[in-house]
Amino acid sequence: MKGQVDYMLDVRGMISPFSLLKVSLVFQQMKPSQVVEITGCDPDMQRDLLRILPDAAYEIVCTEHQTTDMEISKVRLEKRNPIDVMSLKRKCQ
Repeated sequence: MKGQVDYMLDVRGMISPFSLLKVSLVFQQMKPSQVVEITGCDPDMQRDLLRILPDAAYEIVCTEHQTTDMEISKVRLEKRNPIDVMSLKRKCQ
């Protein structure tokens, strides 16, 4: 995986709820256009992660799965600019 990463999290060996909490706390601190790389994000955790983060808040930059002595998965998420929901509601009315 190449490219700029602003935050790196290693959640290997952590219990899933704690991993999700850690990721969501870092995601809240991130500014728009910043990227977080999460190492140890297995398919179940990735699915759960995408459920707890608002759909419009992130973009999946890339995913990678390596199989050597241990299986290691990585996912990179970029935080998007916040959407002004109130202005969207006014436009729809």
